[in-house]
Amino acid sequence: MQIKKYTMASLIFITLVGWYVYAYVTQASIGLDFFGVTLPSLSVALWVVAPLAIFYLLTLLHIFFHSFMGTLKMRKFEKDYEKIIDSIIDSYLGREDRVYLYKTPRYKLLGSIVHNSMLFPTSNLSPDTENEKLNKVIKIIEEIKSGEVVELKQYSLKANNKLVALNNRNKYNKALLSAEKILSKSELYDEELCRDAYTDFVKVSPLYAIEKYKQFLSKKALFEILVRVNAVENRLEISNESLISMFKSLDFTSKEYIDISKALSTGFSPEQRIKLFETLSEEDEKVMEAYLFTLFDLEMLEPTIEILQNSQSDEFLKFKAYSALKKCNQKFDISLFI
Repeated sequence: MQIKKYTMASLIFITLVGWYVYAYVTQASIGLDFFGVTLPSLSVALWVVAPLAIFYLLTLLHIFFHSFMGTLKMRKFEKDYEKIIDSIIDSYLGREDRVYLYKTPRYKLLGSIVHNSMLFPTSNLSPDTENEKLNKVIKIIEEIKSGEVVELKQYSLKANNKLVALNNRNKYNKALLSAEKILSKSELYDEELCRDAYTDFVKVSPLYAIEKYKQFLSKKALFEILVRVNAVENRLEISNESLISMFKSLDFTSKEYIDISKALSTGFSPEQRIKLFETLSEEDEKVMEAYLFTLFDLEMLEPTIEILQNSQSDEFLKFKAYSALKKCNQKFDISLFI
């Protein structure tokens, strides 16, 4: 629009100058020599307006050149702006491999800040910004946080990405993923989800399947297994060797071993229960209290007396007190002493 106005003004000015020279100065014609070249004879008015026309053309070239350079510079800013948006989106999505090269100094500074920061949209950030790509990502994140399942393949996120892990958990909670599928392809899922899936898996699965994925065994899952040992329906038959193998993969306290003994009090025969904790106590001193508890609970007094007599004076004081009461024919529940 400005070039049109400039062109109209220039044409009017050149026309007026030529008309003024022709009408009021001279109507004669002359020929000029230009570096040895004789130019044709033209009206003086035309020779006057010719430099003005040339000046106009040169100014147009100057304007077009700087306009072109300005367009290139603006494109750099626009491309850097898009890179900043992409970098923010990557940060929102939890990508760590964010590498963007900026061509403008200001965006280089902003890009460096974003690249070395972890950004995440708050609940107050509405998915109604001026950028459609940013809106889409914010909406996806809000849906995942609210428990919905979304499609994330287009963003090529890694399996250990937090949003991927949360989205997979949403799939599992909505029964779109089975526990066995998660465990069979555990490299695709977050370890915490695998452990939770395993805890549910052991509630219904046979022993061979439970042992197949026992690398995801947790204390919670183990106690679910013990519940099935005592169950009437969906009962699980398990040997001492299998249980010992599971115990060795976890770190139990003395109190937790006692809780395990309680959990096996109805599902195991007295002989199997005693043998289990006797074997464990030979390998780990922390199991000795659970072994004593098991013996007292099953009224096996003679082995306990031998163990307590051979112990240090400051060891197993609660069990020694209970043993003394038993000798006096006092009847108390052993659970009151632990």
